[in-house]
Amino acid sequence: MSNETNKAQDNQIDEQVESAVEGELLTDTSDEASLMDELTQANFRVEELEKALQEAQSTVDSQKDSVIRAAAEVDNIRRRAAIDVEKARKFALEKFANELLPVLDNMERALQGTDAEAEATKAIYEGVELTAKSFVSAVEKFGLTQVDPQGEAFNPELHQAIGMQPSADFPANTVMMVMQKGYTLNERLLRPAMVMVSQG
Repeated sequence: MSNETNKAQDNQIDEQVESAVEGELLTDTSDEASLMDELTQANFRVEELEKALQEAQSTVDSQKDSVIRAAAEVDNIRRRAAIDVEKARKFALEKFANELLPVLDNMERALQGTDAEAEATKAIYEGVELTAKSFVSAVEKFGLTQVDPQGEAFNPELHQAIGMQPSADFPANTVMMVMQKGYTLNERLLRPAMVMVSQG
């Protein structure tokens, strides 16, 4: 009987061991399955993060390009504004200077219409001449310059030809007579000199 009891106990122990081993195998299989699920989820998460990183990188690149363009635009605006300010400073007197030109012309005519040698007009001539010289020197301080091309080669950028005449005294295309002086303001032409040009 003890032999049978021992056998029964051995069988029971064997069954328990087998059951435990099977349980462990099942537990190992379920652990592997859950581990595989975790790895799959981790891989999926890594792919999501890589995609998000690429999107963020492309956004940063496009924003960097926008910032560079904006900086270049600001630099261009600043440069244009500086040029505009410089032009405004140089040519702010343009309208005023144009209004002064008839006054200078009238002084020139007054000098041409009076005789410097005659006793009656000598004082007037000297007064007008002195006034004209001081007036011209005053406006020259602000960049206004006379263009008086008598005897110079004709320059269509500074001179306006009224006509051409044959002349033995002047070579061809030379200013032989100035009808009206021209003026420039800081090297910009305000009014061309009106001239008669020699045909030679």
